[in-house]
Amino acid sequence: MMNSMNNIIKQIDDVLTITNSEIITNRQFAIDINSGDVHQSLAYLKSIGFTQLSILTCIDLIANNEFQLIYILNNWELGLFVIVRTIIPRDNPAFVTIINIFPGAKYYEREVHEFFGVTFEGNDSYSKPLLLEIWDDIPPLRKDFDPQVYSDSKFPKRDLDKIYRSKIGGVD
Repeated sequence: MMNSMNNIIKQIDDVLTITNSEIITNRQFAIDINSGDVHQSLAYLKSIGFTQLSILTCIDLIANNEFQLIYILNNWELGLFVIVRTIIPRDNPAFVTIINIFPGAKYYEREVHEFFGVTFEGNDSYSKPLLLEIWDDIPPLRKDFDPQVYSDSKFPKRDLDKIYRSKIGGVD
């Protein structure tokens, strides 16, 4: 299997502009692509058998003021996964949708928008709430989101220690 994966990596490297690649397991490898090359790269990968978008997610690289978008594609015939990674700016996180390549990305893009604030141009539904219907704060998976501040501003203070002790028969 490893030899077949090395052949696929070489084939991809001959066609795409990859800034970095790494073998993760004998069935997974990752490639880093410049953001301007992602659409061409995903279309090419789909054409050579990586037909399933298993997930699209995001990592907040707050120290670098960047987000990393991560696309995981599966090739069922070979039993291989390729992880395509790209960097976008955190200040104005926007990217062009990939729903013309992988229609199912519509929902992944909605989730990334909801939890990280990335906008996806060309996906008319990216901003519709998917999970956080009444959310009114910064996206909750950004590293500068403070759950304690959010909780303190939305919910009344409770003395949990006192409540907990009374439930287990402790002394008040």
